[in-house]
Amino acid sequence: MISNAIARRYAKALVQLGAEEGAVDRFGTELGQFAALLEGNADLSAVLKSPAYRIEAKKEILKDILAKLNLSGTVANFLQVLLDRGRIGFVPQVAYSYATFADELSGVMRPVLTSAFPLEDAQVEGVKNALAKATGKQLKLTVEVDSSLIGGVVAKIGDKVFDGSVRTQLNRIQDILQKG
Repeated sequence: MISNAIARRYAKALVQLGAEEGAVDRFGTELGQFAALLEGNADLSAVLKSPAYRIEAKKEILKDILAKLNLSGTVANFLQVLLDRGRIGFVPQVAYSYATFADELSGVMRPVLTSAFPLEDAQVEGVKNALAKATGKQLKLTVEVDSSLIGGVVAKIGDKVFDGSVRTQLNRIQDILQKG
C-alpha cells in the first residue's frame, strides 16, 4: 500500500513535468521502456535494488543503461533521482501510475470488454461507440474472451462494471429461487 502511494507521487510529478514540456507521451514511452527492461532482467533489477552494492557502482550501471536507451534528459534525471533515493525498484509501479495520470490528463479511458466468444470488429466498434457516448471520453478499448460468461458481455470502465453476461443473469435467477 505504501509503495503504491510512493509510486503515484513520483508518477504524478513526472506527468506534471511532461505536461510542462509537452512530452507526456514521450516520457511515458521512455519510462515504460526502462520498466520493461527492469522487469525482463531480474539480475539488473536485483543489482539496482540491492543495498550490498555501493551507490557509485549502481550510478555507473544506470548511466550506461540510460546512454544505450537514449532517454530524454528529464526521464534520465528522474531515474537517477529514484536511484539516489532507493526507489528504483518502484519503476514498474511508477510507469503504471504514470499511464493512469497521463490518460486522465488527456481525457482517455481504458475500458475492458469481456465476452464469452470472440466478437466481430463491427460489434466491438458498436460497444466502443456506446461507451464513448455514455462517458464522453476518448476510449482505448481492450477486448478479452472469457468462456465462463456463457454468453453476453461485461464492460469494466474504471471502478464501474456493466455486466450483461448470461452467467450473472443465471446467478440472479438462482438467488431469487433460493430466497423464494
